[in-house]
Amino acid sequence: NISFNTLTLQSDKFICIREKTAQREQVCIVDLEDTTKTFRRPITADSAIMNPENKIIALKAGRNLQVFNLELKAKVKSCMMSDDVQYWRWITPFDIALVTDTSVFHWSIEGTSSPVKQFERNGSLNGTQIISYCTNAKMNWMALIGISAPQGRIVGSMQLYNKDRGASQNIEAHAAEFSEIWLEGASQPTQVFAFTARNATGSKLYVVEIDHVEGNPPFQKRSSDIFFPPEAVNDFPVAMQAGAKYEIVYMVTKFGFIHLFDLETGACVFTNRISGDTVFVTTKHDNGIIAVNRKGQVLSVGINEDNVIPYILQNSGNVELAFRMASRANLPGADQLYVQRFQQLMSQGQYGDAAKMAASSPRGMLRTENTINQLKNLQSPPGQLSPILQYFATILEKGELNRYESIELARPVLVSNRKALLEKWLKEDKLECSEELGDIVQPHDATLALSVYLRANAPAKVVVCFAQSGQFDKIVLYCKKVGYTPDWVPLLNQVARADGDKACEFALSLVKEEPPLVSADQVYGVFSSLSMVQQTTRFLLEALKANNESDAHLQTKLLEINLLNAPQVADAILGNNMFSHFDRPYIAQLAEKAGLYQRALELYDNLDDIKRVAVHTEVLNAEWLVGYFGNLSVDDSLA
Repeated sequence: NISFNTLTLQSDKFICIREKTAQREQVCIVDLEDTTKTFRRPITADSAIMNPENKIIALKAGRNLQVFNLELKAKVKSCMMSDDVQYWRWITPFDIALVTDTSVFHWSIEGTSSPVKQFERNGSLNGTQIISYCTNAKMNWMALIGISAPQGRIVGSMQLYNKDRGASQNIEAHAAEFSEIWLEGASQPTQVFAFTARNATGSKLYVVEIDHVEGNPPFQKRSSDIFFPPEAVNDFPVAMQAGAKYEIVYMVTKFGFIHLFDLETGACVFTNRISGDTVFVTTKHDNGIIAVNRKGQVLSVGINEDNVIPYILQNSGNVELAFRMASRANLPGADQLYVQRFQQLMSQGQYGDAAKMAASSPRGMLRTENTINQLKNLQSPPGQLSPILQYFATILEKGELNRYESIELARPVLVSNRKALLEKWLKEDKLECSEELGDIVQPHDATLALSVYLRANAPAKVVVCFAQSGQFDKIVLYCKKVGYTPDWVPLLNQVARADGDKACEFALSLVKEEPPLVSADQVYGVFSSLSMVQQTTRFLLEALKANNESDAHLQTKLLEINLLNAPQVADAILGNNMFSHFDRPYIAQLAEKAGLYQRALELYDNLDDIKRVAVHTEVLNAEWLVGYFGNLSVDDSLA
């Protein structure tokens, strides 16, 4: 059951095998993420291909095509072709390519549309076995490949079609792949097309540019010889897969050899045999590939990041390839090369190039405080960016600044009053936020600083910012969310020193929590230490309004500070009979000293005290005084 016609591999998610026995026909689906989840379905079909992402299967029986969702157990779509389908495959999770004897179609599983014809097959593919079809990401370039065996030699025929021009080109090739690479100095990736062929005179890899982007550096066509050992006279390429991270293309041959080529230079990186049996199907997997051979072995090939750069340096001596690959894929192994080249550029006065090189060094190994200090002290020719700004610009173009870089760039940007740039970089996640960066921003913009502190996970500073901006409702919610417990009393003290009214609101929000985060006594201690009479009064009036006996001492404090500092306020409080548990004799004495004789008389119980105060008839309301004496006993009134 293991062959090109019975086993399909559309992605690294599933392998699909059609099994046929004397008793039944079925489809076996292997989940490559968990091979214990292999499951079988009784399905009769000429071909079965699994969706590259989801548990959706496409089945072909003659000219009848059907798509089913296995999880929902429902038909997704179907169609009847007017011609036999020689080859088909998923080209996206939503589109299937269909190749008939005469044409190539794309069929979307969404909506109700029928297969859409893309182009007609060229006569050079007549009589060939179609083994591959691929498109670029925009699906405006397509490559169809078939093989034939004239005079006993396997010949590859490829039709390369461009949808924008509506034109085809016939090329002798066995395998092909579309990909993209980043050239030095480019603002956008360069689209490339790689293909391989083995003819009677030799075998080559070709890499050419497609759809050139204006402003990007031109890409020169690359070609490299492909080595086949003497024992592989009849071997030929059967598949190519490109890995975007390393900008490497993997080429697999029928006899189980694998060749890795650098897409930018065409240079061979590695060659080895991975299988002694015929390899007939491959697909991408984790920036590498997986393949299946005739024995049913599933093979995985990837790059060992720790070893690939040393391997290139030791085996090919291609320093430039090692340098470029380490830089673009952030790989170890070329650190010494980078240090030497950076120092060389600096010594030659090529500061701009040195800055750009340091900025793009693998794993940021040159992005250090020492490098920044070197570049900061250099001057640039008139009309040109300084080396340090070139350094920052290079990083910002493709990535983000580290902690130290973010701080160093923020200082001059804020001094030059270009705060909007910082806001833009923050939104784009170009800066590594830290508490120190927030401290630098704070004097210029408290709101922006709060954003930095939040991203930096600096809860102490976040809480202070919320408090200072009056966003008290957010403080407790934030602390609960991040599991932070601040020392509330010093925090309240800090807010009180900055803004008494906001501190009062903050204090009230804290005592209203269940359980309270601070006590009313603690708040009184903070406010009284700062002589905040108005805020203390406002807070205690709200906090003590339940008139609890346990708050008697605070009721006394409230009346005391006002009798000493704002007698009219104390007069109003006493007049409204808001509290009943305070120290009456003590408050009566203070009221008498403040000239509030009516309030003193209301509070005194001792007859000597009453006689002493009652003589101030010139300031007491006569009508009230009559009523007051009327409430005393006859003996006390006559005394």
